[in-house]
Order: sequence, then structure tokens, then C-alpha cells
Amino acid sequence: MTGRPVDLTATAQVEALRAGEISALELVDAHLGRCEDDRWSSFLAVDAERARARAREIDAMDERPPLAGIPVGIKDALSTRDLVTTAGSRMLEGFRPVYTATCVRALEDAGAIVVGKTNMDEFAMGSSTENSAYGPTLNPWDTTRVPGGSSGGSAACVAARQVPWSLGSDTGGSIRQPAALCGIVGVKPTYGAVSRYGLIAFASSLDQVGPFARTVADAALMLSVIVGKDPHDSTSLEWPEPIAVPTAERLDGVRIGVVEELFGEGTEPGVRDAVRAALATAEGLGAELVPVTLPHAHHGLAAYYLIAPAECSANLARFDGIRYGHSAADAGDLLEHYERTRAEGFGPEVKRRIMLGTFALASGYYDAYYAQAQKVRTKIVQDFAAAFADVDLVASPTSPTVAFGLGERVADPLAMYLSDTCTIPISLAGLPSVSIPCGLSDGLPVGLQLAGPAFAENRVLSAAHALEQAIGFDTLPPGLDA
Repeated sequence: MTGRPVDLTATAQVEALRAGEISALELVDAHLGRCEDDRWSSFLAVDAERARARAREIDAMDERPPLAGIPVGIKDALSTRDLVTTAGSRMLEGFRPVYTATCVRALEDAGAIVVGKTNMDEFAMGSSTENSAYGPTLNPWDTTRVPGGSSGGSAACVAARQVPWSLGSDTGGSIRQPAALCGIVGVKPTYGAVSRYGLIAFASSLDQVGPFARTVADAALMLSVIVGKDPHDSTSLEWPEPIAVPTAERLDGVRIGVVEELFGEGTEPGVRDAVRAALATAEGLGAELVPVTLPHAHHGLAAYYLIAPAECSANLARFDGIRYGHSAADAGDLLEHYERTRAEGFGPEVKRRIMLGTFALASGYYDAYYAQAQKVRTKIVQDFAAAFADVDLVASPTSPTVAFGLGERVADPLAMYLSDTCTIPISLAGLPSVSIPCGLSDGLPVGLQLAGPAFAENRVLSAAHALEQAIGFDTLPPGLDA
């Protein structure tokens, strides 16, 4: 093995472990050293004792599982048995689930070692990780800037080499946008590809679990382990083909639709230039670039911020202080108990979305708002279907801007919501997409988003891998001692 363990990608770590060049305990120790010196506030909880104990068990095995000994960070919205799970909220402070999420269990069964739970916007509501009740995560590329959100901790811990990969969840862009802002790879699978059992729900028709990694190959390897039907989740799907670790070097014959609507107003010039340069590289690899239109994409943001809050208002009704989580003290009656518990336990953004969603579902407003938003969603699905009749993939910026400053958008919710304009249409359509770093603007990473039809993960990942290799982006943040 050449270099230090934290320098290696996950696939390289798998090879080093199989070759006997390093032990699982040595690998875990190397990463725990970075996790425990968490200058970026990527983690809300690190379980070093349990991680080391599991590494010793793996080192003692005669036959090791495929991911034996590889450390992984888990977004704090995913339940982990006996390991604190808060969803970034005071409402669940100190909560320890009695079961582990299906996708996390799949990784553990494959030998991966959970080292801790990563910071996030409260109940996954946000685009900067500043809505965490436990303080913001800092971007490893520039600690005065946000890492994106809501899975900002999961993105930052990979960018900072604290773990080689991590799990996040994506509702409207919460894997892809922080991946772009932190200069790493993030994958949102087809809706239903990964079981949501054990994921604390934000918007059930949109939420999807997916991987963060430094390379597309690493992300594909993780996805191959967690994808598939789960009897605990009726929305999970039988998968038509195994997820393959991509090896493509060319894009000959691949038709890439360029979504001009997502390059327009609000997209920073530096972002636009970096993405167009990456698309020119794709053309040099043999791809054909084809202009495509998504006529209803510009309505996606409005539709999303009716559908997602409506679903969150229903999902978060269960947090009442009776069964688990925060419970207000000395309430005079049951109604006061509910009111005080929720007022004390939820942060401002969560309250804002609950109120918006409850209004949209109220008698007299449902047809005017929520039902209309669902009709727009159907139009967006149809737009993508029409596009994929002519092209294999569609491309756009992942985020219209690079990482913005801490506190810059906290007082302006609309500006924060606009962070997800490029990712939301794909979420509403339930399609697979990947963000890969494609260059720099003002010294900060820019993400390119590639999306495909439902179940086309292998197609998306193969093209992303070929383009990633040609771009050759250095994912190491400047000044990071890795």
C-alpha cells in the first residue's frame, strides 16, 4: 500500500485489505483520528469503541465479507440501533433507536463499519446544514462557507477524508447539492431503489437514500450493496440488473441532452463556464450534445415547496412528546403539552414548512394548491419522458452557485430554496442522477449533474465515470493535511 489509509478511495481500501497490506483496525484507527478531530463539525456522534470492536472481529475472520473493514459515515436521519439518532433536531435529542435502517444494515452485513452519525439540517429541511439544532457544518474547501444540505455532514466528512464514503438522503437535492459544493460525488438513485425503512421521513414520495464518495466507482460499489427490494418498505423495488462498478473510458454513441432552462438566470457565470467546459470534454469523448427542453422545469420549485411541506406536516405529526423524543415539562393539559413540546422541539425552518404544508392541505385550499402542484409534477414527469425519447442522459449544473457564506441566506428562505432549482425537477420525476465535480469557480468546486430514465443507474454511472476520468478533478481541498 502506498500513501496513508485516509488518502485511499474506498475501492482502493478494499483492495489493500484483501491483499493484507493493512488491517481493518489500522484502517478504522486512521479514520477515527480524523473524525475525533472534527474541525468541520461533520459528525454529531462518533462511536469509536464500537467501530474498533467491529474492526477486531473482522480481522479475526477467516472469510471476510466484501466491504470488510471499510469505515462509513451515516446521515443522522437513518436509524442506528443503540447509536444516537436525532435527525439534527432537539425533538429527538438523545434518542437511541431499537432497530437499524435496512440500508445501513446492508452495509454492515457487507462488512462496512459505521464510525458515526453525520450532521444535517433538522429533519432534512434545508440546503446549508445551518438548520441543524447542533450547529452548522463547515465546508472543507473554505470553512467560512456552507457545505450544502441537508446532508452537509455526510458530504463534508467525505471531502475532509474522515471516511471514504457516507450515506445521505435526497428529497429535493440533499445529496447532489452538497456533493457539488464539497467537490465530491453524490448519487440520488431512482425512487424506490433503496429501502426507506429506518429513514426518518421528511416527504415520503420524494425521499431517497444514496451514497457520497470521492469517485463514481466508489459510489457505485456502495449503491450495489444497498439497492433492492425490502419487505419492510412497500415502495422499494425489485432491481432489474446488478449495479456495476463502471469502467467506461469513452462516451461514443451517448446522446446527452443539455437542459438550457437550467443554465439560465440565477446560475453564476463561473458555474456555467465550468459545466459547459465539462460538456465539451464529454463531446471530445464521443458524446453527442443535443439541446433539450423541459418546459415545466421552472415550475418545479413552486410545486416542490407545496408537495414536500404537505407531506412533512403529516410525517412530523407523530412527534408529540408522548411516545419518544422531547417532552415539555409541567404542561397544564394535553393540548398545552403538545403545543409546548412542538414549539420547543422544532426549529424555525421545520415550523415554517409544517405551517405551509398544513395550510396547503386544509379544507378549501387542497385543490387550489396541493392538487395543482401534483398536476405540475405529472407535467414534469412527461417532460422528462419526452426528452429521453431522443437522448440517453440529460445534463445541467447541480447547483446554480458555488458554496455560499455561512449566514448569507439564513434570513432569506427564498434565496435558500433557490439553491435546489437544478435538482428538484429530477426529484419530482423520481429519476436517478449523479453529481460529479467538474471544475472550480473562484477556487470552489462546481458540480455537473447527469440524469437518466428510471432504472438507468448503470448508464448514468458509466457516463459519469468516463467523464470523471477525463476531467481529472482533484477532490483534495486546499490546505487539508491528508
